[in-house]
Amino acid sequence: MISGNLEKRHKIARAFRVLCATVTWASIAVLAVLLAHVSFEGFRWLDLGFLTSFPSRFPEQAGIKSALMGTLWLISFTALFSVPVGVAAAIYLEEYAEDSRVSRFIEVNIANLAGVPSIVYGILGLVIFVRFFALGRSVVAGSLTMSLLILPVIIITAREAIRAVPGSIRQAAFALGTTRWQVVRAHVLPSALPGIMTGVILALSRAIGETAPLVMIGALTYVAFVPEGPMDAFTALPIQIFNWASRPQQEFHQLAAAAIVVLLTVMLLMNAIAVIIRHRTERTR
Repeated sequence: MISGNLEKRHKIARAFRVLCATVTWASIAVLAVLLAHVSFEGFRWLDLGFLTSFPSRFPEQAGIKSALMGTLWLISFTALFSVPVGVAAAIYLEEYAEDSRVSRFIEVNIANLAGVPSIVYGILGLVIFVRFFALGRSVVAGSLTMSLLILPVIIITAREAIRAVPGSIRQAAFALGTTRWQVVRAHVLPSALPGIMTGVILALSRAIGETAPLVMIGALTYVAFVPEGPMDAFTALPIQIFNWASRPQQEFHQLAAAAIVVLLTVMLLMNAIAVIIRHRTERTR
């Protein structure tokens, strides 16, 4: 009787393993088909002129210069706003905050905010930054909205990295008479830096690919200029892709595919940088 139940459980485990493998490889196959289709449609349009030209009504003259530069402006200010606040919040919650109802309430809300749809952050940015603070459709308004979107992710990943630092390092530093801030600054943060940097870059990669918040705050779909300051209007690669993909002409669909290839390349480069930073920092330490 026992051997029969054991054999039945082994069969269920094998079936579940096959099911998981099938779903995984099916997802990879679908992703490969999509990437192959986008690459086939877009590679013919990829050249230096595509990167250095402004959008145009004529597909042969259209490019992504304004969208690419707007994305760089957007992600730079998003990092400037979100990284210090997110890391500081993680340090406070992990190193200074006591285990109380307030801290547990904050932790639960941060975890819940990480799963909120991005369109909700777009509505929040429209109400607060665009209208209440009268920032308009500027780079600052878009960056602050994106900062709200990725702050929970940065806080959670930074806390996990800080929590992974062995407690013996803290105790050894306290035994030498250092203050808590000295322990955090000289020992905890350097040890947690690889994990923090990885989480930050992955969060910024998510911000680069988001479209819904930018649509909600009114980012422009057609921009024939490069932003010169943080209060200028802007567009971004996801907005430009959305604009081209919504047009009926097949040439604009191919331009959208080319812009997708550029966006994926930027995201892959950022992820590669995260892996390199983590590897080199861990090897150095």
